[in-house]
Amino acid sequence: MESHSIPFLDLVAPHRELRKELAAVFENALDTAGFIGGGVVADFEQEFGRFCGTRNCVGVGSGTDAVRFALIAGGVKPGDVVVTVPNTFIATTEAITQAGATPDFVDVDERTYNMDPQKLRHYLQVHCNVDGTTGRVYNKRLSRPVTAVVPVHLYGQPADMDPILDLAERFGLLVVEDACQAHGAEYFSRRANAWKKAGAIGKAAAFSFYPGKNLGACGEAGAVTTNDDEVARTVRMLRDHGQSRKYYHDMEGYNARLDAIQAAILRVKLGHLPRWNEQRRQAAARYRELFGSADRSEFPPYHPDGSKPVYHLYVVRVPERESLLRRLADAKIGTGIHYPIPLHLQKAYSTFSYKLGDFPVAERLASEIVSLPMFPELSADQQERVVKTILSFVDERGVQSVLSASSATT
Repeated sequence: MESHSIPFLDLVAPHRELRKELAAVFENALDTAGFIGGGVVADFEQEFGRFCGTRNCVGVGSGTDAVRFALIAGGVKPGDVVVTVPNTFIATTEAITQAGATPDFVDVDERTYNMDPQKLRHYLQVHCNVDGTTGRVYNKRLSRPVTAVVPVHLYGQPADMDPILDLAERFGLLVVEDACQAHGAEYFSRRANAWKKAGAIGKAAAFSFYPGKNLGACGEAGAVTTNDDEVARTVRMLRDHGQSRKYYHDMEGYNARLDAIQAAILRVKLGHLPRWNEQRRQAAARYRELFGSADRSEFPPYHPDGSKPVYHLYVVRVPERESLLRRLADAKIGTGIHYPIPLHLQKAYSTFSYKLGDFPVAERLASEIVSLPMFPELSADQQERVVKTILSFVDERGVQSVLSASSATT
């Protein structure tokens, strides 16, 4: 047992389980030549929209397409500023710049790693001016209008959306959820006095179906969900060369359609997603119990009331990370780091003149986080081995909880 490796992610097991159903999808595509669009795509859109609790779902080529199209369809224009967080994958900000806008950042909450609504409020009140005539918000440093905010439901944990929506209404901002890691996650909205699925909270939301996601295609795929019919109509045109109908182009668009084969694969997998998400939650609970029983309750990720995360990733914070990673690798335990360099410090954004210290929480997290093995088929024995290896390292080194140190200073 000890000699067997523990993968960070297992993409083989679910496809082995669904092999016959997935093979039938491909055979049907060959028999019908249904490769682009058609009823299969429409069926998946209807089913995923129903799963998320939205009136509309529009399949697109990737999660990046989904964020970009949601912003454009929501009204973001070239020259606008869109606010997001620095600890996300670059696709979030690529989509902003590809929509013609400029990304700007607010720091994240120390416990949830998601956008901190208090810091967003500070950004809007201190770093922006409100035009007395138009009511538009302008970033003082950039002298550009701030028109949208993109909270990221990082690692499958919903951002605290109510205060973000309150600020958006007050300052006239579009809210697009980056739900690319949060398929099936839920948030209790005090505004609505109801649980809401990720993807049904803002004006629109973006999902990625990259293979490693909780709901993953066998290739690239994405979707926009929204209750706004006009946003959905515009996204449908944007994904298909701006066509309102064949050869009638109301705008310039993109070639970003969802392949029919990928849509059919996603339909098959969608039926299993609730079970897979529950298995992830059970694995997270086992991790929590294993760390807690060893008097290491600081390791499990923070789970706020009013949130039902889906644990796309299971991320802990530790000091001496590189040494721990070597220990885990020696024990044949797979790990990941999501993400090691915050976006404001990436070379790609060096012209934006951000510097070390601008977003201290995100920077601190980037140096401490480790993603542990997490997938539906992860066994209790495998988790015990992961936790035993980590706690042995911590005890040997006399490492103290980084979270305890952080909370003492915040």
